[in-house]
Amino acid sequence: MNPTKQSYRIMISGGGTGGHIYPAIAIANAWTEKYPESEILFVGAEGKMEMQKVPEAGYAIEGLRIAGLQRKLTLDNLNFPFKLMDSLNKARKLIRNFKPHAVVGVGGYASGPLLFVAQNKGIPTLIQEQNSYAGLTNKLLSKRANVICVAYPQMEKFFPKEKIKYTGNPVRKDILDTDKKREVALKHFGLSAERPVLLVLGGSLGAKTINQAMLQSMHQFEEKGYQVLWQTGKFYFEEMNQAVTAANLKWIKALEFIKDMDLAYAAADLVVSRAGALSVSELSLAGKAVIFIPSPNVAEDHQTKNAMAVVSQRAAKMIKDNEAMDNLAKEVEDLMSNPEVRKQLSEKIITLAKPEAATEIVVALENLIK
Repeated sequence: MNPTKQSYRIMISGGGTGGHIYPAIAIANAWTEKYPESEILFVGAEGKMEMQKVPEAGYAIEGLRIAGLQRKLTLDNLNFPFKLMDSLNKARKLIRNFKPHAVVGVGGYASGPLLFVAQNKGIPTLIQEQNSYAGLTNKLLSKRANVICVAYPQMEKFFPKEKIKYTGNPVRKDILDTDKKREVALKHFGLSAERPVLLVLGGSLGAKTINQAMLQSMHQFEEKGYQVLWQTGKFYFEEMNQAVTAANLKWIKALEFIKDMDLAYAAADLVVSRAGALSVSELSLAGKAVIFIPSPNVAEDHQTKNAMAVVSQRAAKMIKDNEAMDNLAKEVEDLMSNPEVRKQLSEKIITLAKPEAATEIVVALENLIK
């Protein structure tokens, strides 16, 4: 029998943020590319982003009632044991009906109950950890997982060393070869080929500090001859867009969300970004000079750790969140006026990229099943 004609049933669980969801979809895409006869079932948390994004990518998804514990005493915390029991029962039912050959967990609340049940039933489980600082769910599940695919070296401080595979984060293939798309990208966003492009990213919801620093610096950037593609995020778009319009700034483009990220990277001469695991992986793959401004509002300050893994290799610059208002404009101007340093950063960061991450995870999954 042709191995690619084999029909496998794979469950993929987790989510909550794009940083969990998009790698999960990339794994599913790589698996179905190799085994098109397979069935994939995603399991997410009800009301979370994955319940919309996964069907948009063409996959079926089931939701669990699971939610996280709040740091302070709330009604949600009192409901937590009931939601957990309900989620475990539903996970048992889904596994019994779907009969998966393997279960993949990418972090986030939903992966806890599903992998716990799968491990109890002796079904092979694979964990994919995106960050340089492991999440609590993945740490708890790792003790009984068969394989743990990580995106950063030196993760044995969180996971059993013999189970770790250093694969990198799986990201969308369209981010490769952005250099060849520059002309198309400039036209797509209505940008000039005569002015350098600054791409500013704060995540899909937005980053308050980055937006405030941009408001303060945007007149300066326009006067210096830059053009800016500015993803403000959902929460801040109205306010930021009004400010740009009121200031009559022709070369500052405020956008709520940038869907065509491959074209945004292709257009950019310099990027300012948060340091979520997916952003770091994509920017490495795209080979972009970048200034990271890690979010301080994440568990264990893991965005600073993600950024430092790159900065310590002299492959990016970093500004602390509480110093962005004072330092962003100066750091941007220093790099914009020094193409040689930008080139060095670009060449260095691309050496840290792992373009075959999804393929390597598929191989690890195959080995588990076989």
